[in-house]
Amino acid sequence: MSNDVVRKPLMSGNWKMHHNHFESIQYLQKLAYLLTKEDFAACDVSVHPPFTDIRSVQTLIDADELKVSLGAQHCHWDDKGAFTGEVSPAFLSKLNVQYVICGHSERRELFGETDADVAKKISAIQKYKMTPIVCVGETLAEREAGLTTQKVMGQVRSALDGRSSEQIESMVIAYEPIWAIGTGRTATSSDAQAVIGAIRAQVLEMSGVKAAQSVRLQYGGSVKAANIAELMAQPDIDGALVGGASLDSAEFARIVQFRLHRTP
Repeated sequence: MSNDVVRKPLMSGNWKMHHNHFESIQYLQKLAYLLTKEDFAACDVSVHPPFTDIRSVQTLIDADELKVSLGAQHCHWDDKGAFTGEVSPAFLSKLNVQYVICGHSERRELFGETDADVAKKISAIQKYKMTPIVCVGETLAEREAGLTTQKVMGQVRSALDGRSSEQIESMVIAYEPIWAIGTGRTATSSDAQAVIGAIRAQVLEMSGVKAAQSVRLQYGGSVKAANIAELMAQPDIDGALVGGASLDSAEFARIVQFRLHRTP
């Protein structure tokens, strides 16, 4: 579809269960050294450390006035309650968290999160003026059975159902094929574009032109510096949700600087 809205790329580093708070501070100091003001002008950057690191990372971002946005990997949908081990979105917002990942495939596959759970989390995240990064994707078995579109669009419809155009415009949706996460396998740029383009078409159908043009769509799944430029050359890919490659500050910096490493 034609696009009159400039969508600034968003590169998000999901550290998963890696880096203690000392390591996170060191990492972020190195990342800030490697990135320039031109990089931040061209690309939004978020980091998503473990919960135990968030306060330390927030303090560093605030003290040094870093242009990196603080993100979380997960939250509960309630403000408070008897939910041992969970984290309230209200608590995250008090720490100046700006982005919260929800529906990540590992949460869905390992911890049983349903589409209904994800939808409730989206509402909670937006209630506190944070931006949800909503993950969708298919397993290898589903892909081989030709069920990619059915699975992914079902997840997208569940995430968007009942939301206003304004709520959807500010969202991020990350297509992360489960078969590509941590395996070294990556969807070809054309395959990634096909699914992400279909997601944008689904947003258009459900919420109209403005939402479809404004929503940012990421790709996730073995993203690294060697393949990011090719992925970002696709018209509907607005950034990346980066796992393993984001654990090294130099590699993640090169991903953020994808525009500098395109093949002529």
